[in-house]
Amino acid sequence: MIFLSKNGEDRYVNDFAQGSGSVPINTEDFDYNSSNEPIVLRGILKHKIMKQCWKDGRDFYYIDTGYFGNEGTWKFWHRIVKNNLQHTDIIERPDDRFKQFKKTINPWKYGRKILIAMPDEKPCKFYNTTPEQWLAETVNTIKQHTDRPIEIRKRAKQRSERMLDTLEQALSKDIHALVTFNSVAATESVFFGVPVFTLAPNAAAPVGLQDLTKIETPYYPSNDKRYAWACHLAYGQFHTREMKNGTAWDILRGH
Repeated sequence: MIFLSKNGEDRYVNDFAQGSGSVPINTEDFDYNSSNEPIVLRGILKHKIMKQCWKDGRDFYYIDTGYFGNEGTWKFWHRIVKNNLQHTDIIERPDDRFKQFKKTINPWKYGRKILIAMPDEKPCKFYNTTPEQWLAETVNTIKQHTDRPIEIRKRAKQRSERMLDTLEQALSKDIHALVTFNSVAATESVFFGVPVFTLAPNAAAPVGLQDLTKIETPYYPSNDKRYAWACHLAYGQFHTREMKNGTAWDILRGH
């Protein structure tokens, strides 16, 4: 495999390469056409490489922030997804990895308002839109199908700011449903007990809806389905030490 590490300084790619018995190369030195080996990369801004891989049917592994477990100011958990940006299905898994997070799946809540979690520029660029365009189109569609109040939550640029104004605080304020693009906010919302609408490929897609015409009738999957979903996600994200010691690569290979 080819591990792309910008200037050799991407510690997460470097850790995963070490755990896989490989040596990363500088992204700037990468020649896409030099081989057909699978590519390991981190960050949505490498969209040109991913889109070319999709076009050519070439495997890649995408690394980004994990779905849960990063409650502090430092990110220890990272998702690794084969040929996609997020895990968008449910595969039956044991629950051993999920249990370690001691994470609660809350009962469903019922509210009055719709909360829109705004995307930032990076995923919008990947999907050829802008945050402003996405928001305008989304609000317009929602208003065609409901007269519920709409609240808009912009993503804070600094993680420390998000710790002070948490998503759970926003979801606890009489929310009927969360609407988002590809944000991990949808995952947290499902755990919290607020149904979701995801408008781009998203890990919460199997336990939410993608059709805003159904905004008045969200999907409330069973607790068993939410638990199976959570167990699958836990098998798709890894602690930095697991990336470094080979655990991540063993699990991804099906060991």
